[in-house]
Amino acid sequence: MHRARVTAGYSQLGDAAKALGWSAPKLSRIEDAKTRYIKPDDIDLMCDLYGIGTAEARVALHSLAEQGRERGWWAEYKDVFGDNVLPDFEAEASLVRTYEGLVIPGLLQTAEYTAEVFKGGQAHTDNAVERHVSARLERQQILHRQRPPHYSAVVDEAALRRRTLAPGVMREQLQHLLNMATRHNIDLQVLPFDAGPHAATTGSFVIMDFTSDIDPSIVYTETAIGHVISEGSAVAQFVTMFGHVQAAALRASESVSFIRHLITQESDLE
Repeated sequence: MHRARVTAGYSQLGDAAKALGWSAPKLSRIEDAKTRYIKPDDIDLMCDLYGIGTAEARVALHSLAEQGRERGWWAEYKDVFGDNVLPDFEAEASLVRTYEGLVIPGLLQTAEYTAEVFKGGQAHTDNAVERHVSARLERQQILHRQRPPHYSAVVDEAALRRRTLAPGVMREQLQHLLNMATRHNIDLQVLPFDAGPHAATTGSFVIMDFTSDIDPSIVYTETAIGHVISEGSAVAQFVTMFGHVQAAALRASESVSFIRHLITQESDLE
């Protein structure tokens, strides 16, 4: 892409970045192969600007970008993740902050709870459910490695009270949350109903920060038809939002007491 830029008459990186509507550091990271994820639309924008018009060349560039992402265990789970790059980013993150409004955060789920989540809402074969469970357990290994990322999660009370159809699964999931909350690298807070309307009513999100200065923080959000990776000024907005929901949530010790109370309620219902 560097050669294509120069050939197209953009000897100065800043001029090309301006024409693309990007920051110079973003284009520099792409050219130096120091970015983990290049959006397909970004590849097409560069091709348009640099006059790369042949279908063969564009397909080759898209293929190279995809291959660059397939360097971890998640490459074995293409049937589960598709083009979702979340595991790639999680594996490299030094700090992960997440707000979850409807389900327990994926990195804190038990295998049984994960299976219940994927069984709900739509039909999945037993094999598909098993693959999703296996992939999620693999993702969780980042929290158990020698140098794990710091993981800070705010979980809405709605996610904690939504019971699974299989008896005992939710109680075990809640107990697992208590166990994980004792980890030195994990902060867990509950956002109770009593907090009322809050800053994150628009939905769940994940903010990821990285050790290297050349890797900017990103935000991951998921929809019914795909996912969105945001960077730049959008990240600051989500960081502010996360700060507000943290402030509205129960403190860590209060959250533990809250979850213990829910476990007692679950036991009474079984």
